[in-house]
Amino acid sequence: MRIFLDANILVSVLNKEYPVFSYSARILSVATSTRFQVFTSPICLAIAFYFAEKKHRATSAKQKIEILCKHIGIAESTQSSVRKTLLNPAVKDFEDGLEYYAAIEKKCMCIITEDISDFYFSEIEVLNSQQFFEKYMNTVK
Repeated sequence: MRIFLDANILVSVLNKEYPVFSYSARILSVATSTRFQVFTSPICLAIAFYFAEKKHRATSAKQKIEILCKHIGIAESTQSSVRKTLLNPAVKDFEDGLEYYAAIEKKCMCIITEDISDFYFSEIEVLNSQQFFEKYMNTVK
């Protein structure tokens, strides 16, 4: 199963933000499993870096992002995804549209975010980290 992680999931892991960290860290740990392929976008990484830098300094934030990038795939924002975002009248937040279409182009089946309402226009499943864990990971051994 291909999954897409929104920036707030990455931030919760990098900054150990509870209570989300309890679920988001476990979700991120499946990046090494054969059952899941985990993706995020450059925009999400930039947002995560910004918040990690505020808490830990630039050098530490950069190291954390580098480690993260070794384990997850990057879903790019292509010209096609930009055009689809601009042409979709349901998309009100440009950033969320770019993330959504990056996930779609990578054939992700699910977006994991703590702001589910941001993806009200999504045609793929959108879950928060706890919901994803309970639905898909309780069966992972």
